[in-house]
Amino acid sequence: MKIKNALHRPLVVFVLLYLGYVISYIDRSAISLALSHIGKDFNLGPAELGVVLSAFYLGYAAMQIPGGWLADRFGAKSVVIVSISLWSIFTLMTGLAWSLASLLVIRFLFGLGEGSYPSSAIKGGAEIYTRKDRPKMASLMISSNYTGSFIAPLIIAPLILWLGWRDVFLAIGVAGIIFAVMYAAVVKRPEAYGNYQPQSGSLEGKASTRELLRMPLLWKIVAIWFALGLVNKGLDAWMPMYLLTARGLDLKTVGLLVPLPFISAAIATAMGGWLMVKYFDGREKYLMTGSCILTGVFLYGMYTSQTTSEVIAYQAAAYFFKSFVFAAAFALPTKILSQRLVGTGIGMVNFGGQLAGFVSPMAIGFLVSYYKTYDSAFLFLIGATAVATLISMSLSASKILSVQQANANEA
Repeated sequence: MKIKNALHRPLVVFVLLYLGYVISYIDRSAISLALSHIGKDFNLGPAELGVVLSAFYLGYAAMQIPGGWLADRFGAKSVVIVSISLWSIFTLMTGLAWSLASLLVIRFLFGLGEGSYPSSAIKGGAEIYTRKDRPKMASLMISSNYTGSFIAPLIIAPLILWLGWRDVFLAIGVAGIIFAVMYAAVVKRPEAYGNYQPQSGSLEGKASTRELLRMPLLWKIVAIWFALGLVNKGLDAWMPMYLLTARGLDLKTVGLLVPLPFISAAIATAMGGWLMVKYFDGREKYLMTGSCILTGVFLYGMYTSQTTSEVIAYQAAAYFFKSFVFAAAFALPTKILSQRLVGTGIGMVNFGGQLAGFVSPMAIGFLVSYYKTYDSAFLFLIGATAVATLISMSLSASKILSVQQANANEA
């Protein structure tokens, strides 16, 4: 009986959603670590490999807003289970790819399958936590992105050397399917956890989903995270290849160095929601603007670094400050929106970041192919940070407060 009661605690759901996020990032990070092997097997250059990386993000971005709407409409649990199952199937199929065309299709479908997870996972948290606790819950949950990115090289790089890249994708795909079955068996309906607000009832005076899509404040957050997402996804996708080719390291060493910046990113993201609520309540603009500026400063440090150690140190600092923006961009909608619209709101924000995930790896691939150097890629990322800074400066505390008050009557 004690075990059964324990399973009805919100913390259990949070932990499982967190683990699901970690698994998703291990699955998606595997392609970057396997990139050089895939390039050799399929005889692909940087431009083609950039398209392969971007194919996932095209599908992933396309499902952000629909995935959030589905979670708002049908509840988080069903969408989470379907999402984990689909991305695991297409992870497995990545190991069965037989040509560039098949790889592009599989990675696009992989993105579609995984695309509904972020909004449905945070929606799942919003269903069981109070409005006061949601910003901290959201930022802590998305810190799993960096936990997964930290773990992935430590697991995937040795496995690729031991098993080969194809068998690695088969193994982690099967693991994901097993996790989906476990989640379905353990997690109960949201009513069991105490803070769920039924979706039925009069909607008079409440913002509809259509009005949410016309909300300028949310689209500013989307634009900020798109611009900084160019940095986020560009570095995530190309750093292993950069260290292998431009810095002349081997895969084993890359597997040890790549995770280090993700430690700082996980710490910053986990504390970002708490920091926003405690010290920047009504002053979110300053947290985001300052963090964008510092991200650009440390990106420039990466660009001018003379040694690999300096590159990793500056990358860790850049990841630390960009992660405050990441946390704020996801925590802010949970703070200002009603529970009923959290899924769609998060879907909008993540749409910006994942659209950047489609654009950035491909753009960097073409820049490196054309200029034969990574210098152009770093200048591209620094420019994106400047854009994020300018948009952050335009955020209005009064607009944030007005949206929050408009939704104050809903839990």
